[in-house]
Amino acid sequence: MWNQKNTIYTQLLLSIQCLTSPCDLIRQFDSHVSELVDSLIEESVSLEPTPLPANFSPSMSDKERSKLSIRPPNGEGKQFVNRRSLLDELFEVNHIRTIYHMFIALLILFILSTLVVDFIDEGRLVLDFDLLVYVFGQFPLVVCTWIYMCVSASLVPFMLFQTWAQSQCGSGGHPRLWSLLYGSAFLLYQAVGLGFLPTYVAVSNSLPPASSFIVILEQVRLMMKTHSFVRENVPRVLSAAKEKNDSVPLRPHINQYLYFLFAPTLIYRDHYPRNPLIRWGYVATKLLQVLGCLFYAYYVFVRLCIPQFRSISLQLFDLRSLVLGVFNSILPGALVLFLAFFALLHCWLNAFAEMLRFADRMFYKDWWNSTSFANYYRTWNVVVHDWLYYYVYRDFLLMSGMRFRAAAMFFVFTVSAVVHEYILAICFGFFYPVLFCLFMCFGMMFNFILHDRRRGPIWNVIMWTSLFLGQGVIICLYCQEWYAQRYCPITEPSFLELLKPRSWSCHRQKDGMAESQGM
Repeated sequence: MWNQKNTIYTQLLLSIQCLTSPCDLIRQFDSHVSELVDSLIEESVSLEPTPLPANFSPSMSDKERSKLSIRPPNGEGKQFVNRRSLLDELFEVNHIRTIYHMFIALLILFILSTLVVDFIDEGRLVLDFDLLVYVFGQFPLVVCTWIYMCVSASLVPFMLFQTWAQSQCGSGGHPRLWSLLYGSAFLLYQAVGLGFLPTYVAVSNSLPPASSFIVILEQVRLMMKTHSFVRENVPRVLSAAKEKNDSVPLRPHINQYLYFLFAPTLIYRDHYPRNPLIRWGYVATKLLQVLGCLFYAYYVFVRLCIPQFRSISLQLFDLRSLVLGVFNSILPGALVLFLAFFALLHCWLNAFAEMLRFADRMFYKDWWNSTSFANYYRTWNVVVHDWLYYYVYRDFLLMSGMRFRAAAMFFVFTVSAVVHEYILAICFGFFYPVLFCLFMCFGMMFNFILHDRRRGPIWNVIMWTSLFLGQGVIICLYCQEWYAQRYCPITEPSFLELLKPRSWSCHRQKDGMAESQGM
């Protein structure tokens, strides 16, 4: 009783002191909010997984599932744990949810500004979505291509693996010859069935940007998935064949493989932590948020990018226009960065995870608190980072005898940069290696300069400044090249002309167009 009274008196004295000192009040409020957010982050990213129980069953209770961990077959690699996404936890704090409300308010202002401008200029109150209709054009062809990729990825790799596993564990001879045969067939399918054909459809039909993004991103996702499936299961079969052990379930079931193809992870496991129920209200909310982000991005480009670069692209390409364009692109670039993260890594992946009852929702970590680019690369997209770490970085070290770690890191950056540039080149219809140069030059440099030993708020400020500036460069240069490709089409295409940026060399044509338009 005395302790309770003492605590009450202490709190009362602190309250009186805070009232007499506004600075102390603000300081204590800030410390309480920081402690609350830090505790939420620590709980979400510092979970210690427990071994998988022998009596694992889909009918386990929530309490049992909260302690469940799926370990890899060989005891190494990524461990899947029942956990929520970090933003779902942070949005339970009113102070954090207010930031989300601020973005909604900004979207409302974008819509109102569009209505007001259209009413003043054209005397109408109709919202046009011509740009949105254009970028998602030829959607039936996109759906047919997606169905082909999913069906072929569901059948071909699984059947090739099953047949190869039988040749390794059976009584037939020449296992190395069979491995070479089925390995070549799998690589041929990866290169032609999933590689060439979807790209050919996108290029030959000149799919608009959003439609191309759907096809190419699904192509890359399925190629990474099938590689993970083969990479995780081949060592199990070879080990069992060497030990002549037929009691171990070597080959996964088709249902396990199909679940993995649609699960929000790129690391194959026979089993994953599962939730007992599907919250369809949660699914609907996340899909509506994806739709809201899509319209948000539409208004960002309509209000902030198109009016600016439509006029800038008619000017000479010089240092002055480049600098002005970069700094004017920082705001839309930052908004696009936030929207892409929230729509894809949070809403889209969580919606599919909920529909599949996939319990491990750590698709990202607290990348916004990073004080180094090394930590940012690890926490921004955990799904892709895990694949690059286990199948590119670690496999490179295994093949080199655990040496050349710097070369392994350089190889990871190269693979990531090449894939990103390939996606943008196919989807935009031109080759302009801005993102590749940023990855390989500034990305590598900042990875070593802003390393994990950098601590303190100033390094977080430097990280955000560099990130925003990089987004401005990307938005500015790609938008300029997009309009240059339209204003100055190539009359006699050659390989060198396709590689040369049009925004560097179409001054005369743009000048003639400007004069004809009275500009």
